[in-house]
Amino acid sequence: METVLEVRNLQKSYGATEAVRGVSFELRRGEIFGMVGPNGAGKTTAIECLEGLRRPTSGDVRVLGLDPQTAGPALLERLGLQLQQSAIPDRMKVWEALDLFASFYEKSTDWRALAESLGLAEKFNAYFKNLSGGQKQRVFIALALIHDPEVVFLDEISTGLDPQARRAIWDLIFKIREQGKSVFLTTHFMDEAQTLCDRVAIMDHGRIIALDSPNALIQQNRGGERVELELEHPGADVGFLSAIPGVASVTRDGKRVEVRGVGGRLVSAVVRALDANQIDYYNVSSARATLEDVFLKLTGRALRD
Repeated sequence: METVLEVRNLQKSYGATEAVRGVSFELRRGEIFGMVGPNGAGKTTAIECLEGLRRPTSGDVRVLGLDPQTAGPALLERLGLQLQQSAIPDRMKVWEALDLFASFYEKSTDWRALAESLGLAEKFNAYFKNLSGGQKQRVFIALALIHDPEVVFLDEISTGLDPQARRAIWDLIFKIREQGKSVFLTTHFMDEAQTLCDRVAIMDHGRIIALDSPNALIQQNRGGERVELELEHPGADVGFLSAIPGVASVTRDGKRVEVRGVGGRLVSAVVRALDANQIDYYNVSSARATLEDVFLKLTGRALRD
C-alpha cells in the first residue's frame, strides 16, 4: 500500500523536557491509524509536528511526499485538520463559517450535504456561541473535511459528543476511508480506537511502546478471554486451573478467581475443571480482552495530569 505519511526518529524538546522521543511510523493510503496514550504522553505534540504547526527538534516527516514545515499551501490544500482546541467567532453563524472556510480552498465539497451528514442542518442559522459542546465539535469536523482532503488529522474527535453523535462520526470516518483517504486520529477512548483503527500506536513518555492492529496487540499482550468467578469456600485449592490448555494466568483475591487465556472455549474448560475437582463456585462471567486491557497493562493504572 502507498505510504502517505512517513515519520522517522521524530523528536521534540522544550528545554530539558523531551515531549517526543524518537518516534517512527508510517500511514498508508486508505488506512485509519490511531495514536493513544495517557495525558502528557506526547500525542498532541507529535500530531502538531506532522501537521506543520510545530517545528520538530530533529527527525524527518513527510506528508504526501512533502515537508510540512516548508510545503505551505501546496500541502494544506490536501490536508484536513481538526485540532484539539479550536475557536471561531461567537457571533458567526454555522453556515457563515462553512461558506467562509469553503472559499479558502481551490476545491471544496458541498458543505450543506456535509453538514447535514453531521446532524447540523437545523443549526445552519445558529450562532456558534449558542451551540452545545458536541455541536461545536461537529462544526470543526465539517471544517476539516470541507475541501475533500487526502489525509485527515482528527485530534480527540469524540470529546463532548453524545453516543448518537459519536456513532455518526464513526460512520463518517469509515466513509472517508472508503473513498481512499487516510485518517490519523488521537483519542482517549480505547473502544473508539479498537472499532475504527486498522493500526494503533500506544504512546507513553514520548515514545511509541506498541504498534499493530488492535487484535494483534491484544494477542501479543496475552489477551484473549477472561473468566471470573467466586468460590463457595475461600480456602479451596484451584491451582489445577493453571494446567488447562491455553490458560495464561490464574489470580485470586479471597473468594474471587480470575483466569486469563486464549482460545474460544476457556469458560467451558474452567467450569469442567472445577466440576471434576468438586469445587463449588458461583457468579461465573466471561469477557473478551480489549484494547483497554492492553493499554492499562502497558501504561499502568495511575492517573496522569
